Amino acid sequence: MPYNSHQRAAELHEQAAHAHRAAAAHHGKEDHQTGHEHSRQALEHSAKAYEAAQEAHGQSAGSLGKKV
Repeated sequence: MPYNSHQRAAELHEQAAHAHRAAAAHHGKEDHQTGHEHSRQALEHSAKAYEAAQEAHGQSAGSLGKKV
């Protein structure tokens, strides 16, 4: 189970990174409307990735018998 939660966190981090790259590309082309939308999506993905990483960390620590 911990591997799956770590994998999910990694996937969410990659989605956030992709959205950040897309936002930067649109801002670079002065397409600020689309850039702002990608920035908003990046923030959402980053928040979800953080939550998933915290959960994965907690599950890993729990499976090792450590207190978080």
